[in-house]
Amino acid sequence: MNAKQVDSFCYIDGITKRIIKSWIDREPPHRVPWTPLPKKLAECTVALISSSGIALKTDIPFDQEGERQNPWWGDPTHRVIPKTATAEDIKLYHLHVDPTFAEQDINCLLPLQRLAELETAGEIGRVADSHYSFMGYNLQPEQLLEETTPAIIATLQDEAVDVVVLITA
Repeated sequence: MNAKQVDSFCYIDGITKRIIKSWIDREPPHRVPWTPLPKKLAECTVALISSSGIALKTDIPFDQEGERQNPWWGDPTHRVIPKTATAEDIKLYHLHVDPTFAEQDINCLLPLQRLAELETAGEIGRVADSHYSFMGYNLQPEQLLEETTPAIIATLQDEAVDVVVLITA
């Protein structure tokens, strides 16, 4: 069987590609943690986390000005998206993500409607009350890792979320 090779760097310029690849090559391999699901998916509460920089239109947008001034930087904060949000309620605030597809169908970056369909079909127990978005292109991730991630995890635990689906932009 021939495995397909995915070029994760096809949309960035040559120098940036070489820099990022050199950083990746310096990182030693890590063991991937595995946690078996203790119950059936049809009994689980499921939340979404998107790295696309989506926020409610009524919320504070992600900092695009900082991103314009330093394209290596990304806003390290997160936004909470309620399960009742629709495409009309949210907006993409990330300069490293082409908004065209999201404007046509927000489900490609935050599939709330698809998740609701899985709940209706009995494939999952229920859709979590809250979902999350952050800016995935962040080459200075200290605050994201030390503050944002623990805050998201705490809320997931408070809402008794069993499964998280990560949507990368």
